[in-house]
Amino acid sequence: MSRTAMAILGHEADARDAVQAALAAIWRGLPSLREPDRFEAWSTRILVHACRRIARDRRRAGLREVTIDTDVAPAGLPHIEGPGDATVRRLALERAFDRLDVDERSILALHHLDGRSVAEIAAVLGIPVGTAKSRLHTARRNLERAIEREDA
Repeated sequence: MSRTAMAILGHEADARDAVQAALAAIWRGLPSLREPDRFEAWSTRILVHACRRIARDRRRAGLREVTIDTDVAPAGLPHIEGPGDATVRRLALERAFDRLDVDERSILALHHLDGRSVAEIAAVLGIPVGTAKSRLHTARRNLERAIEREDA
């Protein structure tokens, strides 16, 4: 749950808050769970909703993280590939991922991080399989665009 929340929210404190809120909601809702074999999908849905609430509250509060680019080379000097380039690319991917809305981050995290199939994602989010496919495609396309903006 922590890994999924961290992937969706991108901030450790927010991820911890989402997991805590989700676990409390799961505990309160456990007596009303009708299909115990669907526990994983049910609990993940609660977690995703907790992440959405925290992301929405964060936007309302106007909280923003400011990043400082420390990998700027002086003008006119050629760039030489080095071991830090992988880190720079990873940071660019993280910044691009942060540009996505919480729903796009959620579906990408469920698919690529948790390894869930489109059908499982549809069950977790309570949406039709076709809608899950469409949202996953859109999220991937938007991530690609955000990466291109980071590279520019």
